[in-house]
Amino acid sequence: MTPEEIIQQYGPREAMEYDVVIVGAGPAGLSAAIRLKQLAAEKGQDVSVVVLEKGSEPGAHILSGAVMDPKALTELIPDWKDKGAPLNQPVTDDAYVFLNETGGTRVPNFMLPPFAHNHGNYIVSLGNVVRWLAQQAEALGVEIFPGFPAAEVLYNEDGAVKGVATGNMGIGKDGNPTENFQLGMELHGKYTIFSEGSRGHLGKQLIARYKLDADSDPQSYAIGIKELWEIDPSRHTPGFVMHTAGWPMDEHTYGGAFLYHAEDNKVYCGYVVGLNYKNPYLSPFEEFQRWKTNPRVKWYFTDDNGNVNAKRLSYGARAITAGGILALPKTVFPGGALVGCDAGYLNVSRIKGSHAAIKTGMLAAEAAYDAVVAGRQHDELTAYPEAFEDSWLAAELNKDRNFKNWFKKGLSVGTVMNGFEQYVLRGHAPWTLHRKDPDYSQLKPAAQCAPIAYPKPDGKLTFDRLSSVFISNTNHEENQPSHLTLKDPTVPVRINLPEYAGPESRYCPAGVYEFVADETSGSGAQRLQINAQNCVHCKTCDIKDPTQNIVWVTPEGGGGPNYSGM
Repeated sequence: MTPEEIIQQYGPREAMEYDVVIVGAGPAGLSAAIRLKQLAAEKGQDVSVVVLEKGSEPGAHILSGAVMDPKALTELIPDWKDKGAPLNQPVTDDAYVFLNETGGTRVPNFMLPPFAHNHGNYIVSLGNVVRWLAQQAEALGVEIFPGFPAAEVLYNEDGAVKGVATGNMGIGKDGNPTENFQLGMELHGKYTIFSEGSRGHLGKQLIARYKLDADSDPQSYAIGIKELWEIDPSRHTPGFVMHTAGWPMDEHTYGGAFLYHAEDNKVYCGYVVGLNYKNPYLSPFEEFQRWKTNPRVKWYFTDDNGNVNAKRLSYGARAITAGGILALPKTVFPGGALVGCDAGYLNVSRIKGSHAAIKTGMLAAEAAYDAVVAGRQHDELTAYPEAFEDSWLAAELNKDRNFKNWFKKGLSVGTVMNGFEQYVLRGHAPWTLHRKDPDYSQLKPAAQCAPIAYPKPDGKLTFDRLSSVFISNTNHEENQPSHLTLKDPTVPVRINLPEYAGPESRYCPAGVYEFVADETSGSGAQRLQINAQNCVHCKTCDIKDPTQNIVWVTPEGGGGPNYSGM
C-alpha cells in the first residue's frame, strides 16, 4: 500500500495544535524551545511548544567532536554551571600537527591563527549536553516526543508550512500494515522550526520547494567518523586538544583529524573527509583507521613496547554541513525556519557548530515568539535572518568565509592563504572565494583514478565496519521498508559499478551498501545489497552518490544508533 492509501483506509490522522512545532531535539531545536519558554515566562504569556526527536531519546543520534565554545550557552542559560551542565573539561593546550607517513611536525603555538585557539572552550560529549538541555526544556514545560520522526511536511492551501506528520509505525517490508500498525499523527503549528542537523530530510525538501539556495553557493559537506577510547593514564593529558592535517590524505583531498583528551582518561578521536573528494576508491572509514597507525597518533593508544593498551568504547559517524556563510540558504519561508546545521551555520575553520546551533535556535525562537504573541501565523519570520545579520555569529562566519574554499587549491596553498588572511589581514580579506559545483559531481570515473590498497584491520587499534557498527548500538526494526531508497533500482549496477567502481561500498562508514553476486542472473552479474539495519544515519550516501539516486528517508521511530558518551 502507498502512504496515501494507508491514510485513506486508516485515517484521518490525529492532529495536535501548538504555537511552535520544533523538528529535532539537538542543540538548535532544544535551545529554540528553551528560549520560547523563557520569553513566555518573562512576559507572562503562554506559548505551547513541542519538540519531535527521531532518536530513542534526546542525544541518542548526536555526534560531534566536540570542543564547545560556551558563548551561546551562556547567553541562553547564564547559570549553566550551577545547573550542572556537563561541560567539565576545559581546554588546557592546543596542538596542530602536519603529518607525514613516518611522523609529523607540530606548529608552534605562537604561530597558530586566532581561530585555532581554544582557550575558554570545553571538551564535551555533545550527546550529554543535549540530554541536559532536554531536561532544562522539560522543566520549563516543553513537550518532547522521542522516537517520533517527522516524516512529512504539511502545507496550507496557500503553500505555507502548517506543521509536520510523524511516520506510521508497524509497516512491514512489503509496505502493508502489520498487526502492530499505528497511524502517524499530525502536529500543526503557527510556526515550525526545522533543526534536523546536517542534510535534514525535511530541510532538504524545503530548500528545494522554496528555492532557498537560489542565491547561495552549493552546499559543501564532509563526513566525520569518531571513536571514544579509554587510554592509559600515562598517555592522558586532560584538556589537551590535537588537530592534524596531511597524511594519510593527499595534497588535493580535504581532510583532517582530531584527538581530544576528555576527563576520566577518555579521548575522542576522529577523522573528517570533505565529500568533494575525487577518487572513488577512497574510503573515509579506512583512512581514519590508517591515520591511527601514524607514530604521532599511535603513541596515545600503546605502551612503551608499542602494544595497544587502550580500549575502544564507542563508534559513530555523521555528515557535517561545511559550506559556511557563502553556502547558507535563505533560512525562512512561509510558516517556518531552518536553524543549526539544517541550514549550515557551522564554522569549519574553528571546527565548531554547537555554539552556532544554540545561537540560531535562540534567534529563530525570539522571532517566532514575537510573531505568535502579535497574533500572526504562517508568514515569514524575517526578524530571524535580520537578527542573524546583526549578530556576533554572522561576523564570525564572515571572517572565516574563505577557509574551506582555499583548500580547493591544495593543502599547501590553503594553509598559506588562510594564515595570510588571519595573520596579516586579521580576517578582513577584500576578496571572496566562491564554489560552483556540488560535492557529488566531483567524483571522477574509476578509470581515471588509482585504486587504494588499505591494510587489513588488526582488531586492536584498527577495526572493520561491522565491529564498529556493533558498538554504536545501532538497531532498526527488521520488518520495515528500507529507509534507504533508490529512485531507479537499476542505477547502482548499470552506472555506479562500471563507471565509479561502486563507491557506495566505500563512502558508507557502516557497511550498508555491498555489491554481491546476483544468484538469480546466472551470469556472474552483481547486485547492490542494502543492509539498512546497519545505518548510523550519517546521510553520506544521500550527499555523495554521484547519480543522486539514493534518497534517505526516516525509518520507524527510535531506529538508528544509540550513542553513549559521544
